[in-house]
Amino acid sequence: MGVYIDVFHHSLIKSGEELCGDMVEVARLPDSTIIVLSDGLGSGVKANILATLTSKIAATMLKEGADIYETVDTIVKTLPVCKVRDLAYSTFTILKIEDNGKVYMAEYDNPPFFLIRNGRHCEVAKTDQVIHGKKVSECSFSLEAGDVFTIVSDGVTHAGLGDFMNLGWKWDGVRDYLQKLCVPFKSAREMTKELLGVCMVFDGGNPGDDTTALIIKADHEKHVDLFSGPPQNPADDRDAVLNFMSGSGKKIICGGTAANIASRELSRDLHVNMGSEDKRVPPTASMEGIDLITEGVLTLSIALDKIKEYSKPIKDLFAEDRSFAQDGASQLAKLLICECSHLDLWVGKAVNPAHQNPDFPLDLSIKLNKLLELKELMEGLGKKVSLHYV
Repeated sequence: MGVYIDVFHHSLIKSGEELCGDMVEVARLPDSTIIVLSDGLGSGVKANILATLTSKIAATMLKEGADIYETVDTIVKTLPVCKVRDLAYSTFTILKIEDNGKVYMAEYDNPPFFLIRNGRHCEVAKTDQVIHGKKVSECSFSLEAGDVFTIVSDGVTHAGLGDFMNLGWKWDGVRDYLQKLCVPFKSAREMTKELLGVCMVFDGGNPGDDTTALIIKADHEKHVDLFSGPPQNPADDRDAVLNFMSGSGKKIICGGTAANIASRELSRDLHVNMGSEDKRVPPTASMEGIDLITEGVLTLSIALDKIKEYSKPIKDLFAEDRSFAQDGASQLAKLLICECSHLDLWVGKAVNPAHQNPDFPLDLSIKLNKLLELKELMEGLGKKVSLHYV
């Protein structure tokens, strides 16, 4: 069993600037994830260009198998030189996290990372090497389920500098706060919002520097099987249901026809749950051994909208998240976002004639298209998705 990593990052732009001088690049590979946080020299447009070049170069080269020396060498030779300070660099932290939990980390001039394990900061031994006169710190270690790994730009450690706090929040203050913040039930997104919310308060609502936090939460793999649509050949109904039920993860059925097939083949009663918090969403149903049963196309469409909204950058650090109510679409979205790392889609290829009716609204498109869109969205969130046609 591997380790699933929940990754989220967000940036606050320096007050008075339009572009952020920090940049985060996340590259998902079949067996690993590469993450780069870069902080460009200064702020504004020039810093944004420096940080973008650094993060793109580093992520691309490491993705193609280059080592840290080649990567830093290329960054140093590529970045333009600041005429005022005669410097050509942006700071960076580079991570490569394998699916088995092994981590390689390289830091250059960014604040040291934070690793919170069992509520306490865990020290990791680092080694230094000099590449073109630049000291790069490296380390390797293994993430364990429950670990929270945080990297920040210096806007976080300097929050409150000269205003709320004379010398800023400083690294020790951030560490102490993270030890209280990193609790099991919080997601990486929630912890990132709370960390940057404190920075915003310390800066009096006007960030004195570009401020970026990236939080990685390690967890056990969470498998989910989703069955939707009847098989193309009714003779395959039983095999389809048995394959769907064979996995060890949570079970979701989307669609009344699929639910009735499962009820028949498993010899289990199907009960409709009347009432819904959202009148747009059809009611859910219940069956022994199934975690969630919803209506098909309409519920999928609304759930997809909720997942898209969740995927967008944070607009208000202090706004309460009201995305997940108790209706079927909200329950579906919450389960897929918060309780799923690996999703198996069992998709029946029989065509429902109702979905081809030209009088239906445009948002009631063919269920298959909605499921393919779901696959793309889930992969964008870093989930592993397998598609099985039945």
